[in-house]
Amino acid sequence: MNTFPFTDAGLHYVPHYFTVPLDYSNPQKDKLTVFAREISLVGESTLDEHSGCTKPWLVFFQGGPGFPALRPNGHNGWIKRALKEYRVLLLDQRGTGNSSVISHQTLATLDAEQQAEYLCHFRADNIVRDAEFIREQLGVTQWAILGQSFGGFCSLTYLSLFPNSLLRSYITGGIPSIHRHADDVYQATFNRTMEKNKAFFDQFPHAQNLCAKIANHLLHHEEFLPNGQRFTVEQFQQIGINFGLSGTFLPTYYLLESALIEVNGKPQLRYEFLNAMLAEQGFQTNPIYAILHESIYCQGFASNWSAHRVRQTRDEFNYQPNKPFYFTGEMVFPWMFEQYTCLKPLQQAAEILAQKQDWSSLYSAQQLANNTVPISCAVYADDMFVEMDISRETLANIPNSKAWITNEYEHNGLRADGEKILDILITMSNQTAEQLKMKQTMKNKITPSNKEEQSSC
Repeated sequence: MNTFPFTDAGLHYVPHYFTVPLDYSNPQKDKLTVFAREISLVGESTLDEHSGCTKPWLVFFQGGPGFPALRPNGHNGWIKRALKEYRVLLLDQRGTGNSSVISHQTLATLDAEQQAEYLCHFRADNIVRDAEFIREQLGVTQWAILGQSFGGFCSLTYLSLFPNSLLRSYITGGIPSIHRHADDVYQATFNRTMEKNKAFFDQFPHAQNLCAKIANHLLHHEEFLPNGQRFTVEQFQQIGINFGLSGTFLPTYYLLESALIEVNGKPQLRYEFLNAMLAEQGFQTNPIYAILHESIYCQGFASNWSAHRVRQTRDEFNYQPNKPFYFTGEMVFPWMFEQYTCLKPLQQAAEILAQKQDWSSLYSAQQLANNTVPISCAVYADDMFVEMDISRETLANIPNSKAWITNEYEHNGLRADGEKILDILITMSNQTAEQLKMKQTMKNKITPSNKEEQSSC
């Protein structure tokens, strides 16, 4: 373990390493290392200057799946707001960052069956169990949680499994359906992706011609990324994932307008463009995102490559010459494990997991229907990744939850304007907590004699 405490920009960072079970149903067997980074204000003794009490913890669940917690650079964003009343714990979810990382390198010694069996233990339920294990190790009675995107999915799992461990739950762009099939999710996200495409091409009409030139070139010429991987139309379409984030239309257009050059009278893709395309392929360095992405929706059923099947009903996304070009979003497809260099060694395991039917439950509808933890959520009206209508459907059945629905932000709102967003969510949560307190006070005022009088009226 080669990470040490340090200070920067008025913040104090402390690393924590925990040894946790791979499988909590068999805790004595294989183990994992989970890393978390504590952040507090320099010079602060972790005591609240007003109350003299220890500040509560706020645990952050990163989006993904398969990405580590953010590495802060400065006293800003949502962390600045959080540190006013919390100590922050940034959790590298199992398999990411400094937590027994999963990659094509670390899985190389396992065969396909072993890879699939191992990867089964890296979904939200076990991420939450890791957090609960850490809470107990730190001697914390209760703490608050903040979940961004997939981190919000983890938050609902936490509220389902261990609600008594939670003070508050803040969620940004991450309210899932707790019962729908993955097909429903991808039908909605393909619709949103088409809306983003139309908005992009409306703003930059010439981009349609540029995209067609690039796609047609790839259909008839071999082009290779700097890692030696052949670049294809399907891979090119996947940079549309960026349309779910704010401020990405113009940078995408800049890429397109300088993609092709002529060498000895023949067109080819510029190295700068190919290098940028490789940098867009987060699946190469974070394979959990590809191999377990559809499983985050699975409870007792197989995904059977849901996004791929839905795409086959949406012919407009399957590019053909002389037809409009459209980008795809964050969907995962089986051909990726044939084309991406770092996913090829995981192809058989991915197929096994796509066919797996006995996924465990991630949520308890009954527990959520009886929720007493204040939940405040930022729901983005135009979210390309998490459908607003599905989020509202879920929240309608969870008491003591409040949604701030806004079209001011895209899916990355917490990154873009985190201090403001978290401040709004904390204010909403305080209001919910006050309402709960008032209800409890009124309930306590109803004595047995009062109840008898009321029933006789």
